[in-house]
Amino acid sequence: MSHDRLFIVTGGPGSGKTTLLAAAAASGLSVGQEAGRAIIQSQLAIGGPALPWADQALYSELMLDRDIQTHAAASASGAVTLCDRGVPDIIGYRRLCSLPTAAHVAKAAELYRYNAAVFFAPPWREIYVNDAERKQDWDEAVRTFETLRDVYAELGYRIVELPKAPLAERLGFVMDVIANA
Repeated sequence: MSHDRLFIVTGGPGSGKTTLLAAAAASGLSVGQEAGRAIIQSQLAIGGPALPWADQALYSELMLDRDIQTHAAASASGAVTLCDRGVPDIIGYRRLCSLPTAAHVAKAAELYRYNAAVFFAPPWREIYVNDAERKQDWDEAVRTFETLRDVYAELGYRIVELPKAPLAERLGFVMDVIANA
């Protein structure tokens, strides 16, 4: 199946991605779940070391594995799918952590492609909050957005910035872009 049916929604933490993707799923779109939050929850439950504040390299490897699995499942389904982050996010995460981009991570970003249009949720202070899994402060959220934007541009993706708008308007924007892709 063509990767053109797989759309990434990414950006810094606390920018409304999860809320947007929940609304997309409720409207009937297929949605691939974010790897990071699920890994944090499972690692906390078992006392595991693969946490962004404990072993960043191991955490990034688990995220990569889950993102590859999500890509494979979405590709096999044949449905238009919104992915909560994607393989290129791992490169951005590693940069933010001052970890080198390992050759296998770069290869994964080359092999597991998505639609050229990537939805970016910009930093949005009015809705930003921390929680048990999101420990980044506002400045780190902005740096994350900027780093991810750079990575996706370097990999040849087209940045489509989501409007800072009510949920229905944001979802309508996404649906329009998908319909015209």
